[in-house]
Amino acid sequence: MKKNYSDRLARLEHRVSAHFHYDGTSTQHPVSKQAEMKTFLLMATAAFVGGQSVPSPALEVASVKPASAGSRDRSSMRGGPGTSDPERIIFTNVTLMNILLRAYDLKPYQATGPDWLSSLRYDITAKIQPGTTREQFRLMLQRLLVERFRLALHHETKELQGYELVRGKTEPKLKLSTEVGPDVQLTEAPKTDANGFPQLLAPGLAMMEGARGTGVVSFLTARAQPLSALVELLSKEFRLPVTDRTGLTGKFDFRLEYAPQAPGALPPDALDEAAPNLISAVPQQLGLRLEPKKISVDVLIIDSADKIPTEN
Repeated sequence: MKKNYSDRLARLEHRVSAHFHYDGTSTQHPVSKQAEMKTFLLMATAAFVGGQSVPSPALEVASVKPASAGSRDRSSMRGGPGTSDPERIIFTNVTLMNILLRAYDLKPYQATGPDWLSSLRYDITAKIQPGTTREQFRLMLQRLLVERFRLALHHETKELQGYELVRGKTEPKLKLSTEVGPDVQLTEAPKTDANGFPQLLAPGLAMMEGARGTGVVSFLTARAQPLSALVELLSKEFRLPVTDRTGLTGKFDFRLEYAPQAPGALPPDALDEAAPNLISAVPQQLGLRLEPKKISVDVLIIDSADKIPTEN
C-alpha cells in the first residue's frame, strides 16, 4: 500500500510540475511559479488518504458577500467546531485577513499582503457537516478562500523582532502544580477576588481588565498551566513572536498584573501609572525576563486575491 501511494504521489507531482513548467524565458518570476506548484500539490495531495482518493472537505451552502457599505455591525466570528454552535458559522463584518488567520491558524505577525486585506469587510454564513474537526474546518476555510477569492500565496522564512522568555536573576516565582484534569472552558466571566484577579475552580487561564485611577490594568490568573500558555499570551499581547528559553517543564500556578500592551510595540522599562508594563511585570512578579531577539518565523505571503468574491 505504501509503495502504491508513493508511486501515485510521484505521478501526481510530475503532472503538477508539467502544469507549472518554467523554461527560463518567461517574464514571470520562477519563485512565484514554484510557490504555486507547491500550493497546488499540497491541495491535491490532501485528496489521497491511505492511498484512497477522497473529496477535499468543503463548507455546505456557503454565502460569501461584501459587508454593507458603512456597516456598523460589530466584527464577529461565531460558530464552528469547538464552539456551542459547531455545525454553522456566522462571520459578520470581518476582513479577509481575519479569515486567513483563522483558516491557517496563524498569529497576526505570521501573514502579510496588500493593505486592503485588513480593511475591506465581508459577511459569511455556512453550514458544516456534523462531526467536523477543527483541522478539517480550517481546510474548509482554506478551500473557500481559494474558490471564492482566488487566493494565491506562498511561505517564506523571515527574521522578525520578538522576545525570548528566559530565567531572571532570582528563582522563578511560579508555583509548581500537581493538579490534573482538563482546562475549564469559561462560558461567562469568572468572579474576581478583592485584588481584581479572576478566580478559577479548575485548571485554566483567565484574564480580566479593571480600572485603577485613570489607567486600565490586566489581571491574569493561571492554574495548572504550562509555560507555553504564558508564551502564547505574551505573543498575543505584543503581536510579536515569543519563544520559551527558560528550560522549565511541568505546569504552574501564577498571577500577573500589568498595563495592557500596545500591539507590536517594544515598551520602555518605565512603569505605567496604573501598573507595570509587561517588560517590568514579568521579572518582578514571575522571576522571568523578556529579552529582545530576532526570531525566525514562517510567514504566509499573500500574492493575490480578488476583492469581490465569486457569486454564491
